[in-house]
Amino acid sequence: MMTRLTQLQDQYIQLAYGNGGRFMRELIDNLFAYHLHNPLLDTHADAAVIPSNNNQEIMVTTDGFTVKPLEFPGGNIGSLAVHGTVNDLCVSGALPKYLTLNAFIEEGLEIAQLDRIILSLATAARDSNVVVVAGDTKVLARGEGGGLYLATTGIGERKRKLGMEQIAPNDVVLISGSIGDHGTAVMLAREQFGMRGDLHSDSASVLPLAQALWQIPGLKFMRDPTRGGLASVLHEICQVTGLSVRLFEPQIPIRDSVRSVCEMLGYDPYYLACEGRIVAVVAAETADLALATLQAFPSVPPAAKIGLLLEGEPHLILETELGGERFLEQLEDEPLPRIC
Repeated sequence: MMTRLTQLQDQYIQLAYGNGGRFMRELIDNLFAYHLHNPLLDTHADAAVIPSNNNQEIMVTTDGFTVKPLEFPGGNIGSLAVHGTVNDLCVSGALPKYLTLNAFIEEGLEIAQLDRIILSLATAARDSNVVVVAGDTKVLARGEGGGLYLATTGIGERKRKLGMEQIAPNDVVLISGSIGDHGTAVMLAREQFGMRGDLHSDSASVLPLAQALWQIPGLKFMRDPTRGGLASVLHEICQVTGLSVRLFEPQIPIRDSVRSVCEMLGYDPYYLACEGRIVAVVAAETADLALATLQAFPSVPPAAKIGLLLEGEPHLILETELGGERFLEQLEDEPLPRIC
């Protein structure tokens, strides 16, 4: 007889339990959500609404950052911490206002590098019009950390009600730009495969895009496809809604450099992290308006309509360029640990 804990795949935590895929979902459902369940906790959302005595709805999110290396083309762990937290609020329909910051610093980290990282964090916060209002610092003994880990909490004002419960058949899936840039850029920065490139992470605040989309009638849901990438976001939609998602490969924006690296190393761009993109689900009648709104922001390649929600078994199906079909399974291994 299967018990709650034996539904997990292992007796001990493996890297795959942090990849955003099936193992991570099972860990959250069978351990964290089991013990911490309450009316406010929604493990399928990036932010929760906090009860208030006035008409203003407050949303809160929390996140942790362990990226390796600490600095990479297009950003560092400091700017990434702000962008990741701000973006979780934005795609949940909230205007970010405040952050808290916890820093776990390993003995031996160069102070000049820490200074660069915190300067980048402060700059990203100012650019997103958020302020860091509280924090805590811990120092770990040499060899007990990864140089620097950051943990954040974000607070914002809800501006638009969004959620998977609003998704219906025939809704359209949009992506605000190319996929896999962050995961590939960080992978190249590690130089562990003897490869180098000039690709930059897409790490950025999606606040301007989100604010524009909030005005679109028929906007149902948004998510930033970080760990587990585009495929993991869409798998979660399938599981929660019971609908099928059909993707159209020729319409999905992927840079040639990302595609080349993935082909050489055996990675799949659909599962690679993005840190400055929005996946949006919109009603069919307003999908063109939403797409035009996204394409008004500069992105090369530009935003695109990439899929449809359909009745049927809750599968993620990729319609290939050659006219065939491919099932995109849930992510189970951990292709790129410490990616964000």
